[in-house]
Amino acid sequence: MARARRAQGELEGQVLGALREAGGPVTAAWVQERLGGDLAYTTVVTILTRLLAKDVVARERRGRSFLWTPTADVARLAALRMRRLLDGERDRAAVLASFVTDLPPGDERVLRALLEAAGPGRVNTRNAAPSDDGGTED
Repeated sequence: MARARRAQGELEGQVLGALREAGGPVTAAWVQERLGGDLAYTTVVTILTRLLAKDVVARERRGRSFLWTPTADVARLAALRMRRLLDGERDRAAVLASFVTDLPPGDERVLRALLEAAGPGRVNTRNAAPSDDGGTED
């Protein structure tokens, strides 16, 4: 039976998640095995190379192969995808307005706390109150 196609970015998130669980630098073969081995080795290397280009992993040569280490978490990767989508739109204000309008109350509170904590500068996620309801209505 054919495996269902993964959602866009899902495999990158799985690879990055595996790297974060590793506890140290690992090979692409280790990542492949960790993800169940149903992926071709070349697919894993391609995903790692894409993550390197996005600056969310680092690599160091060890003999004839590379050891891979995460430099960011899955949240950072998701934020990069969101930013790339936003950058591709002509009317950023309309996209942002639509996004904010459709947020569940819990997510809206988190976003407001982030923006208030940041003031006129950049958002600092360490100052935001975490959502205790997973982004759903109370």
